[in-house]
Amino acid sequence: MHSFRNDYSEGAHPRILQALIDTNLEQDNGYGEDRYTNEAIELIKMTMKNNTVDIHLLSGGTQTNLIAISAFLRPHEAVIAASTSHILTHEAGAIEATGHKILSIFTDNGKISAKSIIEMVNAHTDEHMVKPALVYLSQSTEVGSIYSKAELIAIRKVCDSHQLLLYIDGARLGSALCAFENDVNLTDLSELTDAFYIGGTKNGALLGEALIIVNTGLKKDFRFHLKQKGALLAKGRLLGIQFRELFKDHLFFELAKHANLMAQRLQDGLVKEGFRFMTHSPTNQLFPVLPNELIHILQKNFSFYIWTQLDEKHSIIRLVTSWATTDQHITDFLDAIKKR
Repeated sequence: MHSFRNDYSEGAHPRILQALIDTNLEQDNGYGEDRYTNEAIELIKMTMKNNTVDIHLLSGGTQTNLIAISAFLRPHEAVIAASTSHILTHEAGAIEATGHKILSIFTDNGKISAKSIIEMVNAHTDEHMVKPALVYLSQSTEVGSIYSKAELIAIRKVCDSHQLLLYIDGARLGSALCAFENDVNLTDLSELTDAFYIGGTKNGALLGEALIIVNTGLKKDFRFHLKQKGALLAKGRLLGIQFRELFKDHLFFELAKHANLMAQRLQDGLVKEGFRFMTHSPTNQLFPVLPNELIHILQKNFSFYIWTQLDEKHSIIRLVTSWATTDQHITDFLDAIKKR
């Protein structure tokens, strides 16, 4: 049985495993002060052409979100996010547990607009309510869509005019950056956001996310936040080695391109068979609408999420491709569709 449930079912790209083996018996400093972490940070800075940012390596996305957001906000401040956002739907209330309310904006394509942010800010009028202070976006979103550069610029302008921080969850940033219709790069993100992170867990690493802090006012004492919340790893080099491998010769982008290519093949095949999709996705997550009878047949040989039931006879499923998805995996799935 092949799984299309997510893009982290496999371990790690062989090059990353080999790099960990090759350096296994070396001795180095702990807590992210090793030479591999320093090299990885410099490589990421070179890739985004910005040497002024601070970069911290953490183990996972939820940990990165809760530490960053709680560090950036004062106790009475809140987060604006899409109704489908990861921090709202899939992090067990991690942000709320730090004392910060999430203000939800309904969306059917995973994205929030500059206009909707203004409306949310205007709805919170005084000190009897929480104060909107940070806008949370995902790139790509939880339903596979991506923000264009024009959309991010518009949101940045709103954030500037209303004194809001702009933070981007980049768990699947590689897939977004390598999408065929994308016009945003790492340099743009380092100029348009206050902070964002580059996801490694869902793009070939064993684990790891690289948090980029752009806003100088947010940089002070951040390692204290990491230590206090259990994210300052003694063996931090395990993260550094992986990100060094991902960025020393663009492996990060090659893996994301492959995942997107496999998703495109899958999407083309489904379209050819006459199926429609819940939403447009140029990345590695697809949400086709399938008959329930066909879903039951496919589940005998493939694993995937049933996203939601659409009506009595149809449901929306989620199919996710990864750096390790092969042409044969796609062919097998489409062949099963054709045999229905």
